[in-house]
Amino acid sequence: MDWEIKKRGRVTYYRKNINTVFSDLVVEELENGDLKIRFVGMTGALAATSELGLDNVAKMDPELEIPRVFDTWQMYVKAAGICESLADLDFLEVHSFGAAPKAPDPRVDPEGYLEEKKRIRKAYNQAYSRYWQERMPQNGLPARFTVYLEELPDSEASYELCATALYQVNS
Repeated sequence: MDWEIKKRGRVTYYRKNINTVFSDLVVEELENGDLKIRFVGMTGALAATSELGLDNVAKMDPELEIPRVFDTWQMYVKAAGICESLADLDFLEVHSFGAAPKAPDPRVDPEGYLEEKKRIRKAYNQAYSRYWQERMPQNGLPARFTVYLEELPDSEASYELCATALYQVNS
């Protein structure tokens, strides 16, 4: 992976050369040699939109989004030489920020808008649970998995996920 890597004391920053705003991975070496890993917050909409055959309307589909994000994070830890699989990590927290629904318009269809918000929250919970059950059944669950529905800085994005995990080197 084409990364710029900076090490400052116990912290190593992995950043794609095209990204000038934040790191893709921040790895902190703990006193006992374990690694605390903070994963980039990933956003998206258009990839899921095109896969669903939709035109210019971001319809959140956690069944596609959750695996895509976790698979990307797995690619990052492998490329960084940390471990081979996310199953090697213990996730401490996962935050999922879903954008407020783009449709229906709450001014025109307030009931439909509220139903879409309910659908999104439920779909994220189900997709996340399924991912854990299918891909990391031996792992413990994070202390927090949150789903917030709000406006995101990227107006086209339908979600953002970020996470903190621990790689226990000495276990």
